[in-house]
Amino acid sequence: MRSTLDGKCTLRQFDMDTKRKKSEGEIEAAAKKAKALIENWHPDVVITADDNAAKYLIQPYYKDANMPFVFCGINWTVGEYGFPYDNVTGMIEVAPVKAMIDEAVSLVPGARRVLYIGADTSTEVKNADRMRKAAERRGLQLDEKFAGDLDAWVAAYAAGQEYDFVIIGSNAGINDWDEQKVIEAILPISDRLTVTSHEWMMPVAMIGMTKVPEEQGEWAGQVAMQILEGTKPVSIPVIANRKWDLYLNAQLVEAAGLIIPAQLASKGKVFH
Repeated sequence: MRSTLDGKCTLRQFDMDTKRKKSEGEIEAAAKKAKALIENWHPDVVITADDNAAKYLIQPYYKDANMPFVFCGINWTVGEYGFPYDNVTGMIEVAPVKAMIDEAVSLVPGARRVLYIGADTSTEVKNADRMRKAAERRGLQLDEKFAGDLDAWVAAYAAGQEYDFVIIGSNAGINDWDEQKVIEAILPISDRLTVTSHEWMMPVAMIGMTKVPEEQGEWAGQVAMQILEGTKPVSIPVIANRKWDLYLNAQLVEAAGLIIPAQLASKGKVFH
């Protein structure tokens, strides 16, 4: 987003940081701080990222207001927020769930039970629900474990070794996350396939069909410029992201003793 807008406008950033705030009161207070900044600074357009900005800032304070908003990073659907409003447009963040699950099933013939592991956040609950529906359409049973800290996440991963394969959700909201500690903990116990749709979770997953986060920022910046030039948000359709990457984590694949078909290995980017 910054590279898209560089030299074209004045950009000011405010972090609500609600993934690390667990109580409704703290989250609502962060949204009110964002609202106060908007009211005091009077920007020509506001760009928001992720679900909580939509739920706690746009929906209660700016529905059909004069202030234009461009959202990005909202997972799966905006129906629960009533978007689009006359003053709101944006890009939905959709993971290639069906393709990811189909690939996992092809690598684990006869798979029946799947575990989803994510942080203990509303976004991950939403993601898990989507994964469950996609898994059930493939005849799979999907269970879920939401971790509030590093130890709980590692325990969930260990429990996942009793399943046919594991879907790795986001760790956003696990405040004591330490990548090296997690890798050291899971390498000796990894013998089940793990897949993810988040590039930043590739250190702890074997295969990734991942969204390209830069797409969200670039698109939001481009749309913000259109609005600054006079286009009405209501005339810009809400769309979903369209770009994907395929990654392979050779270290974890080898630790688990899994064989990745040559066709898949040739298509994937090797994650180091």
